[in-house]
Amino acid sequence: MGNGTSIGRVRGLGPSHEGAHHWLLQRTTAAGNLIVMTWLLASFLMLPDFGYASVSTWLAQPIAAVPMALLAISLFWHARLGLQVVIEDYIHEPGSKFALITALNLAAIGGAAFAIFSVATLAFGAQG
Repeated sequence: MGNGTSIGRVRGLGPSHEGAHHWLLQRTTAAGNLIVMTWLLASFLMLPDFGYASVSTWLAQPIAAVPMALLAISLFWHARLGLQVVIEDYIHEPGSKFALITALNLAAIGGAAFAIFSVATLAFGAQG
């Protein structure tokens, strides 16, 4: 055959050679989401009520606003990673794949930016 050793043929599996990195990022964001969502649920349980005034007062504290912004980033990043895998697995035309991944990236960045803007608006006390 002349293709080298068995390990030489399987090293760098996958067409992009980044499968392990993508898998690790997805698991890392999942763990981060689990930790920050647990914090969020515990924080919500300690609030006196779920009214706008109560939640905005709570979110005006840096100890609440920073994890909320990090949660937004992590959630949208995790969603982008998962949907990217679906697109790569089920879309076979290169042009369509490129267009969908580009649209996915724009949607993830836009959603995360909107979420961070919303947290910042509440955190800095802007009246709406």
